[in-house]
Amino acid sequence: MTSTLIQTPFREGSTAAEVIVGADLSVKQEVVTGAASGLGAETARALASPGALVTFAVRSTDVGERTATGIRKAAGNDAVHGGPLDLADRALIAAFTSAWSGSLHQRLFHPLSLGRPDALPHLSG
Repeated sequence: MTSTLIQTPFREGSTAAEVIVGADLSVKQEVVTGAASGLGAETARALASPGALVTFAVRSTDVGERTATGIRKAAGNDAVHGGPLDLADRALIAAFTSAWSGSLHQRLFHPLSLGRPDALPHLSG
């Protein structure tokens, strides 16, 4: 069996903003953990720019809301919101999923959040 490498114009130096150019995410709902700062915030910013509804899943809602406000302004996207979520706290997971409405298109877990991909099982996409 011969494998074929996927050809892409992107390399290790490519940014999320470069990869997402031309994407229409206006009907997509995304959850990003660890979105209050760093890699999570940059992921949320990249998703918000082409119009995705982005929910920050953060431990500190104050910090998350400050970051969300900056991204709303920069991206011109009012559909960026924060929600309290600690993936180690089952009660917060239950509250977060109970408050959710609509479909979920992606769950993006910050690699350092120690999140488990099955942590939000009640959000279906």
